[in-house]
Amino acid sequence: MPSVLSTDVLIVGGGVAGLWLNARLRRQGFSTVLVESGHLGGGQSLKSQGIIHGGAKYALHGALSGASEAIADMPRRWREALDGQGEIDLAGVRLLSEAHYLWSPGTLAGNLTSFFASKAVRGRVDQVKGDDLPPALQHPRFKGKVYRLAELVVDVPSLIERLAHLAGDSLLAGQHIEPLHADDQLIGLRVDGRDIHARRIVLSAGAGTASLLEALGIRQPAMQRRPLHMVLVKGPTLKPLYAHCLGGGPKPRITVTTHPAADGQHVWYLGGDIAEAEGVAREPAAQIATARDELHKLLPWIDLDQAQWATLRVDRAEPEQSGLVRPDNAFVDVQGRLLVGWPTKLALAPDFADRVLATLDKDGIKPSAQPPLGELPRPPLATPVWDQLLP
Repeated sequence: MPSVLSTDVLIVGGGVAGLWLNARLRRQGFSTVLVESGHLGGGQSLKSQGIIHGGAKYALHGALSGASEAIADMPRRWREALDGQGEIDLAGVRLLSEAHYLWSPGTLAGNLTSFFASKAVRGRVDQVKGDDLPPALQHPRFKGKVYRLAELVVDVPSLIERLAHLAGDSLLAGQHIEPLHADDQLIGLRVDGRDIHARRIVLSAGAGTASLLEALGIRQPAMQRRPLHMVLVKGPTLKPLYAHCLGGGPKPRITVTTHPAADGQHVWYLGGDIAEAEGVAREPAAQIATARDELHKLLPWIDLDQAQWATLRVDRAEPEQSGLVRPDNAFVDVQGRLLVGWPTKLALAPDFADRVLATLDKDGIKPSAQPPLGELPRPPLATPVWDQLLP
């Protein structure tokens, strides 16, 4: 490996946002280096449920919100990529479900009337019955209503593996990152003692961006953390379910996705309202007890006697917002040749890349000939959280 590397764009952070951006840039002819200090996907990405939202989740109160508008086109863009016909080629990535579902455990409540009248979901929701129900809901005791959303659920480990393949020789494992200056200007980064000169530097390291900004002596943009306390349950009786269960408020009562464990069993990964404020305040044993009780109330025919349980605390890293609210869009802040950003959601990775590419275009940054990188130490792929917590 050369003692000094040069590249068009240096990316720090090997989650879906950084890897997607890397693939977009390389496809357009830019030279890139992507630095990851741990495992690829090992931060927020592999703690995601893999849902490619289209906005319905943000319109449960019946109003068309900024978040629902911003994210509405993401399922189409992801589907095109998964078909090998999009802005990057994700052919071969495992699709866990062609749709995400919305289920009401009882009769159609008043809040659903306004929900289905909303422009955010009109034409993108269909009621399903009988054999078209998700397998876990195909039981005589199920009396609720189920609606199919025009969304999808991807297998994030498979996605990370494919994005790492698209990265080619651009990936670099690096623990210690320092700023590299010339004439009081940031010109690159020193990674494990190796200088990397770059025309633009993108920080997309999720929660790790805060420490990177501190190392660079930069105070803005500020980052916020919105915590979750997720629940995982694995058992031989679990059947596939990818659905939001409606409660009485603007957030899903519980959101269930199903993931394949290494031993062939299914793992239910539980988010939604149960994982938010009250769930964050609970200790793991209490959170598991609450989740068990919720599943018994909602799906009493599911036998959980042999199930294994675990919880996972997740910090969603985002640009700071007033009142700790969720940002509507991906975010990129430009400070000279440094770009600092967060996608804010897995589904918005294409939006994050759009914003970086728009900045490059505005600044007249075009692909340039760069010397070969040589053989770089490559960061490993992360192990899925369910295989770490539920062996």
